[in-house]
Amino acid sequence: MTTTRPALAVTHRDVTGKAVARLRRAGHLPAVVFGHGVPSANVTVDVHAFESLRRHSGPNTLIDLSVDGKKARPVLVHGVQFHPVTRRPLHVDLLVVRMTEELTVDVPLVGVGVSPTVDLHGGTVVHGVEHIRARALPDHLPQAIEFDLSSIVDFETIIHVRDLPIPPGVTLVSDPDDVVARALPPRIEIEEVAPAPEVPEEGAAPAAEEATEAAAPSEV
Repeated sequence: MTTTRPALAVTHRDVTGKAVARLRRAGHLPAVVFGHGVPSANVTVDVHAFESLRRHSGPNTLIDLSVDGKKARPVLVHGVQFHPVTRRPLHVDLLVVRMTEELTVDVPLVGVGVSPTVDLHGGTVVHGVEHIRARALPDHLPQAIEFDLSSIVDFETIIHVRDLPIPPGVTLVSDPDDVVARALPPRIEIEEVAPAPEVPEEGAAPAAEEATEAAAPSEV
């Protein structure tokens, strides 16, 4: 049966440890395929093919993985290790999934629209969480969940996790009371004004002169 899922071809590898550096220099990315009831296998994937796949798919996209040209199996990219400086992928974990077993994954949150508090009152929208945990069958895993920022009509309005439009077939795992987004009022900086110097009334002697006159002896 054909699917519309993206496909990825990998090959078995015997090279492990520090020797995988040679594979990377040759444009091959070391990876591991694993899953429940599936023996772990060391494989390599073309780095350009993997990066192209990641650019055109979401974090929870099912992939038809073929090892050495054999029958494809559905997998998820379970984790990617990146170089700390170049941010190039160094290693990939590929999780073989069973289509009848639910998975718990992180789902990114995407705010759309503009809050009226930003345009009308100079407020700033702040985000409490950037993703939620959700559970679903592999072919029901959402790539992202959008929420409407225009619903934040004042500084008292708060969007909670429970307010998100959770798709059918998806069970929320995160705390429903977690704050997703709200608007904060603008910060008003009040400049301190130095007090004006006191000006003596016209005709009044300065305090220092009065003190001097009072201290001077009177004429006899």
